[in-house]
Amino acid sequence: MTSPDLDMDFEHPSDDFVRTIDVHTLLPQQEPFVMISRLEHFDHQHVVTSLVIDDANLFVENGQLSAEGLIENVAQTCAARIGYINHYILRKGIQIGFIGAIRNLVVNILPDEGLEITTEVEIQEEIFGMILAQAVVRQGDRVLLTTEMKISVKEDAA
Repeated sequence: MTSPDLDMDFEHPSDDFVRTIDVHTLLPQQEPFVMISRLEHFDHQHVVTSLVIDDANLFVENGQLSAEGLIENVAQTCAARIGYINHYILRKGIQIGFIGAIRNLVVNILPDEGLEITTEVEIQEEIFGMILAQAVVRQGDRVLLTTEMKISVKEDAA
């Protein structure tokens, strides 16, 4: 009998498959600091996540997700990509990442609690544990935030 994992193309997974993944298995963050609800799409250059904003979210202020919450959502979308690669492709543990820089940050609208937002990250460069990513956060057709983020990934301890 063949394991379904052996037949799966983890390098090019279907969106249906990635939507079934528990994001807690991909992230170093745990509740109550998890700022993504679901992985929607994965490929090596492009990742999409969603977040349903509820009043229990640490970054909800006056019924809206704060700019800091949107930034953390982008960072965790990057972390989910790294977590997917590590878990499903490289078969190793979660790595810790750090925001190295945020550039060209534009916050147009803060989303209200109860809404679902979608975050798309495009990887521009990845070299020596540094990742340069462009991100767009949307709620429906509305662009809430755009930014570029540099993420530094801590190498495994020897």
